[in-house]
Amino acid sequence: MTPSDPPPSSQDTPYAGLHPDLVLDALDSVGLRGDGRLLQLNSYENRVFQVFLEDGGAVVAKFYRPGRWSDEQILEEHEFSAELAAEEIPVVAPCVLSRVDNARHPVTLRGEPPTLALARTAHGSFRFGVAERRAGRAPPLESVADLEWIGRFIGRMHRVGSRRAFTTRKTLSVADLGWASRDWICEHRVVPAHTATPWKQACDEALERVQAAFDRAGALRVIRLHGDCHAGNVLWTDDGPHFVDLDDAMNGPAMQDLWMLLGDPGENRAQWRALLAGYEAFMDFDERELALVEPLRTLRIVHYGAWLARRWNDPAFPAAFPWFKDAQYWEQQTQLLREQAQRMRPA
Repeated sequence: MTPSDPPPSSQDTPYAGLHPDLVLDALDSVGLRGDGRLLQLNSYENRVFQVFLEDGGAVVAKFYRPGRWSDEQILEEHEFSAELAAEEIPVVAPCVLSRVDNARHPVTLRGEPPTLALARTAHGSFRFGVAERRAGRAPPLESVADLEWIGRFIGRMHRVGSRRAFTTRKTLSVADLGWASRDWICEHRVVPAHTATPWKQACDEALERVQAAFDRAGALRVIRLHGDCHAGNVLWTDDGPHFVDLDDAMNGPAMQDLWMLLGDPGENRAQWRALLAGYEAFMDFDERELALVEPLRTLRIVHYGAWLARRWNDPAFPAAFPWFKDAQYWEQQTQLLREQAQRMRPA
């Protein structure tokens, strides 16, 4: 975490061998022959490329971070996307892949039908999936009519998601997103020494209030979710919204896919009414979950800090988040967690 840390290992820098030629060869091995042009898209957890093809088309190839998900977990995400697409819910689902004989880098395919490929090379092994290129813009969250449309869209997804649970992917919990993230940060001494104790105290109080809020809400329906449903993953076209990036799909309460769009229900009441009116056209909403907005926000704050810390030896992270190792950042996080604890005080 500091300049005195040992040099990163190959596990810390899993994409060191993912060169443009390897990306093109991997796509060629599943019959998608590039014309030599590729554009790296904005993604830190995985490596995502827009690849232009010789036939004039273009696809998006996602190379999954090694060690993060098992093949089974990735395929469950793919199966969920395909299930949504089969219900005519606009989602960017992975393409079915077929292996090309005598390719430079032969691949192993997984899934029924196959949607996940493994390319083994001298530079390492890389799992990847491919999807059609789909453009869009930020959703118009200021429009009540469009918020109803987005609500219907999410409600339709949740209706499909409620049919059964994921069996290998994670289930949202305070223990996993909250306490495990807090413990990792403490054990690896991520927080600068002079602010470590205040941060830990603020984090502990906030997470205790998160757990209390979930306890007060009681048993909630757990369904399959997008998991990271912020405005950047809901793209808008003239035909309405569509989903991208189900990489964080999980089991959890419906509110996890709603709160990031609008924030505090008390401050955006008209927008929330519109969103939920659309949602309830397809899926019942449990109003107890309205009390989970700040607890879920708190879990995201703590988990985000641990995510950055775990990835710090990946060269993409210091370049994109140079402020992360500064004491000022952790002082701000400490204050933010104190504020979150105040917001979660029982009425």
